Order: sequence, then C-alpha cells, then structure tokens
Amino acid sequence: MGHNDSALAMTADKIQQQLTDYASDLSFERISPEALHAAKVRIIDTFGALMGGFDGAPCEMGRRLAAASPMAGGATVIGTRIVTAPDMAAFANATTSRFVEANDVYRWPKSTGGHPSDVIMPLFAVSECARADGRAFITGVVLAYEIYCRISDCMDAWGKGVEPTNFARIAVAAAAARIWKLSRPQLWQAISMAAVAGNLVRQVRTGHLSMWKAVASGEAGRAGVFAAVLAREGMEGPSLPFEGKHGWCNDITRQPLEITTMGGEGVQFKVETTLIKPRTTCAATISSTLAAEKVAASLKGNFKDIAKVQVEVYQSAKEGMATGAHHWNPESRETADHSIPYVVAATLLDGTISPIQFDAAHIADPVLKAILAKVEVTANDEYTALYKKHPAEHHTRVTVSMANGQTITGEAGGDKGDLANPKTDGEIEEKFRRLTEGYLGAKAVSAILARLWDLENMKNVAQIAPAFVIPKQ
Repeated sequence: MGHNDSALAMTADKIQQQLTDYASDLSFERISPEALHAAKVRIIDTFGALMGGFDGAPCEMGRRLAAASPMAGGATVIGTRIVTAPDMAAFANATTSRFVEANDVYRWPKSTGGHPSDVIMPLFAVSECARADGRAFITGVVLAYEIYCRISDCMDAWGKGVEPTNFARIAVAAAAARIWKLSRPQLWQAISMAAVAGNLVRQVRTGHLSMWKAVASGEAGRAGVFAAVLAREGMEGPSLPFEGKHGWCNDITRQPLEITTMGGEGVQFKVETTLIKPRTTCAATISSTLAAEKVAASLKGNFKDIAKVQVEVYQSAKEGMATGAHHWNPESRETADHSIPYVVAATLLDGTISPIQFDAAHIADPVLKAILAKVEVTANDEYTALYKKHPAEHHTRVTVSMANGQTITGEAGGDKGDLANPKTDGEIEEKFRRLTEGYLGAKAVSAILARLWDLENMKNVAQIAPAFVIPKQ
C-alpha cells in the first residue's frame, strides 16, 4: 500500500473512519443470538428468492455474461455449474434474487428504506471465492445490513432522488473486504471507491419500469465486490469520499450524513428489523394482495358480474403504486408488481400472487384487463395514520361490488394479516419450498434447509452452491 494508517487519517472523513472502525472490529462473537438467527432467516429467504427468479430474462442475460468470464477458483452462478469472477457472480446472483420481488424490505421512521438483502448474494460470491466458513459469511451479512440500514436511517432521501441500492454498494464493499481479510488500509480504500463510483439514480424505479429495476441490485453488488477487489490489488480511492467538496454527501445525497449508533453491545442489530415478504410482489402492494385473496375466496370465479372494485390503502401506497396511467396499463412485469390495481385484479382472478401472475400471458389476459379497468384506489386517512406509526401497519380494504348489488369485502393489516408480522421458521421454510421445489425437488430442498439452518457450523460455504444446481443446467 502507498499509505500507512496515519497518512490515511489525513485524507479521510468521519463517515469513512466510522465505517472502517466498525467493519474492522465486528466479530462473530459479538453478534447476538437474535441477530444470528435473523441473518440465517434472511440468507434462506434470499436463496429462495433467487430460485424464484431464475427464469427471468435479465437473470438469463446475467448468466450469459458470467459464463463469458470463467475463473478457476471463483464463485458460482447459483443454479448452474458456471464458475466466474466474484464480481460477475455477484451481478448475476443479486439480479436474480431481486427479480421476483420476494426479498426482504426495510421500513423505519424517516428512513429511505430499501432492500438490504441485496447484499447477501454478492457476499456469498466473495465468501465462496475466499473459501470462508459459515461464521465469516454470517458476520459479513450482519455487517453489511448494519451499514446499509444505518445509512438509510440517517437520510430521508426519497424526495432527493437517492436510489437505495447505493447503500448496498458501500455495504458490500466493506463486508467483502472483511471476508477477504484485507488490511485496515485496504478496507478503507474499498469503502472510498464504493462511495464515489457508479451511483445509481431513482429513475430505475420511476414510471414505466423496465428489467433494470432488478439489474440495479446486481450492479450495486458487482460494484461493491469490485471495489474490494481493487483494494486487494492495492488500488487507492479518493480522499474525503463522503464529506469532500464533491463527495457523496454534497453531490449525491445533498445533505450531511451522520450515523449516530451501530449494532452490538446492547444495541439491536439491524438485520433483525427487516420485513420478510409473504408474497412475491412490491411491499406496498402486499396488503392489497392479502385483502384481495379474502375476496377471491368468496368470489368463486364470478368475474363477468363485477361492477366495481374499490381499494382503500394508506396514502404513500396510493401515491407510489396507484397514481399513473401505467398502473392500470402495465407493459412489463416490473410495472405490474408495482401496481395496486394490477395485483388486486390478478389476485381476484387467480386467488393469490406468485411469480406466474406477472408473466406475459397474465399481463395480456383480456379477463384480467377487464377486472383491472374496474379498479379504483383511494387513500384512507385511518390507514395512513396506522402506517405512519412504528411499527407500521399496512392496511387495505378491497370491496367488490357485483352487478346484482351484492358486495364482497376483504381486509388486511394488523391482526388481519400484515407484512410486518413476524414470520415463524415454519413460514420461512414454506416460502422457500414454494420458490425452490419446482426446480430442485422436495428431498434436495429439505437437505439444503438443514444445511442453511446450521450455517454457523459450516467449515466452507463453497459446499452450498452445488446443492442448488438445477438438473440439466
């Protein structure tokens, strides 16, 4: 390296110093039993989400790109026998785990939010490449969640156009450097390079959405891993990456960044706080899905006599998922799974939401379109107030009016079924099986679950990838 620690201190800012200190000091032994279990839950959930998205078009593209960069001793593209450079595995796997909207979501007062599980597949690629044990992988995940969520907490950036996947890039860089056992100066440089390079903008999830919505997560993971690779080779990042004249705070977030606390020593780790989705759709549409499922059970396929579908939601859900014409006329699965009108219509038609409800056949289905045209969405002040409290409650009421004057109503939220409700290990396993058994079979999935629940005792996480190889891949 070209600098020692004292020289580095002259070119650093407070955020870079704080993240470096925390990443250097966190050990597996400092992780609470609750955080350990939460990390394993999210690792299982994210592997399941990846298998659920395996057939997506951008996921196939990612695999083709990864296959063109083979690397002995590298990392596996999950579901295949392709071994590639760790940053390319991070790209392909993080894109795939994000594709079907099955991954966790972060919701905290005044936070930017996001999907912290975007860090898991990039860190698995690094852990596999490093032949790390399960404890090192878990520690990296807990560390990355902590960095992602603490940055998200200290900046309410939704109105500033800051894309939350940027937090994943910084978090992955720091945790990857830690898993690779880089020196403190190298870790320092990895964080610097991740902060200044390739910042994504919110347009990736605005208006008519494209496949780039999922790819943004892959790109953030790739960039974070690559920053750590560069630091390992001796590359130096710029000085004052966060607080410099044209650093992250001035040019990207356009506000100061102050992280006041980090997990450990009695402070809850953030990995314990993210929400596990019960359905494969955008978080702000899940309560509408759950409410519509209750109506569908009574509707019994009588679609032609539907006169009107009234959906009452909290204000931010209406603003984000039921305002533009594209929410009633989705042309892509990415727009469809971010549309309250669409998920309600699809749920009324099929009884629930899974990845198949967003395929091209469903988007073009004339019966679904006819129901969709009858959907009206309004904001309910009571539901808005319940959403703003902490912990948030995600309420929706769906009322279907029939041509004969009959009405059928379904409600979700709070004790009626809520995204925020804790999930049991049995529910985590059921979701994992639902997303994976069609590819791997029940017996193989049972073996994978047993191994992942015991992850902290695994000597080499490279044992995991072969279990996910899809037959004939």
